[in-house]
Amino acid sequence: MKFLIVTGMSGAGKTQAIRSLEDLGFYCVDNLPPTLIIKFAEVCFKTEGKIDKIAIVVDIRGRTFFDDLLGSLSTLDKEGYLYEVLYLEATDETLVKRYKESRRKHPLAPDGRIINGISIEKKKLKGIRERASKIINTSKLTNKELNEEITMTYGDEGQIESPLLINVMSFGFKYGIPLDADLVMDVRFIPNPYYIAELKPFSGLDKPVKDYVLSKVETQQFVEKFIDMLKFLIPNYKIEGKRQLIVAIGCTGGRHRSVAIANKIYETLNHQGNSVTIDHRDINEDVSRGAGKQ
Repeated sequence: MKFLIVTGMSGAGKTQAIRSLEDLGFYCVDNLPPTLIIKFAEVCFKTEGKIDKIAIVVDIRGRTFFDDLLGSLSTLDKEGYLYEVLYLEATDETLVKRYKESRRKHPLAPDGRIINGISIEKKKLKGIRERASKIINTSKLTNKELNEEITMTYGDEGQIESPLLINVMSFGFKYGIPLDADLVMDVRFIPNPYYIAELKPFSGLDKPVKDYVLSKVETQQFVEKFIDMLKFLIPNYKIEGKRQLIVAIGCTGGRHRSVAIANKIYETLNHQGNSVTIDHRDINEDVSRGAGKQ
């Protein structure tokens, strides 16, 4: 089991670190009182591998509870629990700048100067810093660079190059654009099977509609150009650390054109070796609501 205690200076990036650890599959607990670490460790180690990666954030937000941290670590040592301590820090100048940008008060100087709070915090953390398994200075790191550092240090084999998960979704504009979509494409320029009596009852999953939509020159040109754009975007999204891309393909009702085209895009991306899923959000909405035009 990986049992990680995350601590360090306020404003040094613990929030970003814990997000990165969550993405790596860690069960994360923020601001746990140190006196509860022993009990929490007992519970976790009794799961027999069901929970095998734990990260606990402990810092001076715990106020007087924080003073118990060194004692809790000593107890972990005596009882034979294996753990690591990740300590995050930054220069005084960087910490002051971050506090001013966020307009937050330092927890140890709520009514005074930020720099005084930083000085007090350093003294309180001196003992725990000396016990750190790894120290990361985030002064010159972007969130992406910190994420990469966390992944390199605590990620399992295969997580270092975490694949971009692409979710291709069809939808109907009359039911609203998906709120979480990254790319939204409107395919209502494609001839509509809804107005062909023998095609209307089917969906884009059925061969008659699929063949009709994909046989159109407009569809073929659109798919070719859109896939070409995705070939450019996907590696650049990966470079920037993006982990999920939601591609939404919309027609009027989300039953015919968008379904057939979304499936074609999904099949092409899948064939190219991408990690991709497909979802047809509104494929049955018109049927269930007895709606009109698609």
